[in-house]
Amino acid sequence: MNVRIAAMTLGLFVASASTLWAQDEQKTTHKKTRMLSGCLQKGDSENEYKLTDAKGDNWEIKSDTVALSEHVGHTVKVTGVVSNAMAHGAKEDAKEKASEHGVGDSTEHGHMTVTGLKMVSESCSK
Repeated sequence: MNVRIAAMTLGLFVASASTLWAQDEQKTTHKKTRMLSGCLQKGDSENEYKLTDAKGDNWEIKSDTVALSEHVGHTVKVTGVVSNAMAHGAKEDAKEKASEHGVGDSTEHGHMTVTGLKMVSESCSK
């Protein structure tokens, strides 16, 4: 009898732990606030900049609070709010699946409002 209770308890524990673990594994592509790393360049308009990450994904970034112009040509880590995060995440997931099957362009293009920046390097390395 005690063995059955112990086995049932262990089974419930494993099921509960796996459910909690799955909840913690929220995809970063669907988060509204994200951290990106890459090379910062001047964008097309006065207050717009472009961040290109190691995978070649391009992000149009802007900020009212962070002096992005001081870091043009630097490798940086930025934290910010993704515009249309849910739609953007779904698009990233679709591109990831397509690239796994050798279909389409795997680079991404997104928009972010930066709330924090940390300089990684004074230059952009390829």
